[in-house]
Amino acid sequence: MEQEAQRTVLQFYADAGVETVEGEMPGGIWNWQVSAPAPRPEPKPSAPSRQPAALAQARPEASIDEAIAAAEAAAASADTLDALITAITAFEGCPLRSGATQPVIFDGVLGADVLVVGEAPGREEDRLGKPFVGKSGQLLDRMLASIGLARAPNSDQAPVCITNAAYWRPPGNRNPTKAELATCMPFAKRFVALSQPKLVLLAGKVPTEAFFPDVSSIIRARGQFRSLECGADGATVPALPLFHPAFLLRQPAQKRWAWRDLLAAKAKLKEQTA
Repeated sequence: MEQEAQRTVLQFYADAGVETVEGEMPGGIWNWQVSAPAPRPEPKPSAPSRQPAALAQARPEASIDEAIAAAEAAAASADTLDALITAITAFEGCPLRSGATQPVIFDGVLGADVLVVGEAPGREEDRLGKPFVGKSGQLLDRMLASIGLARAPNSDQAPVCITNAAYWRPPGNRNPTKAELATCMPFAKRFVALSQPKLVLLAGKVPTEAFFPDVSSIIRARGQFRSLECGADGATVPALPLFHPAFLLRQPAQKRWAWRDLLAAKAKLKEQTA
């Protein structure tokens, strides 16, 4: 009975998307048990979809390719951040646009030395048109304030700009798909290039994997500086993946790692601005 209970718990985590266990136990959740895992049940056939045919039909790959090409052209034509924001607002090629209230592009101070890139807008962000609001935004603000940064700085704080990897809210607050991200990334990369920051903070798995496709896990990527290209001339800027504030709200024990990463970011920023 005890082994069966262990297998049930492991199955729950596996179905929830957990693939590895970090810490004192070895990685690979299916290796972390006293016996072989129980056979995984075959998925049950789902009921026929009742959504409209226009939504049920898969988006043709050619149209995604065309949307990416259009995004690349629009992003490349923007010579200033204001022009880029106008281009993003006018862009109709992202599949997420039709279900969102408005694009959520940035908050804070444009051109600040520190640029935070989040994942995608949630319900409140979609309603207000600003990234990182609600509880996760409040936690992000406290995290930034702990190292002397703020989106609305005072005399003791340095400015920060906050943007997203995807600019329109995914239905149900799910993560954006690769195709949806691909139509936004030309703008996101151009946003970095035109901002010319000294440091980029990648908040969560989505922006980290979008900018660095070789990353397999935010747990392994966090705390490790990477070089992010920020211009056609080959210039780079240090980028640091961090745990997303929403994850820290669900897993408060991980805040100790987030604090270490923030201290590393503070030291790197000091080095970059020296």
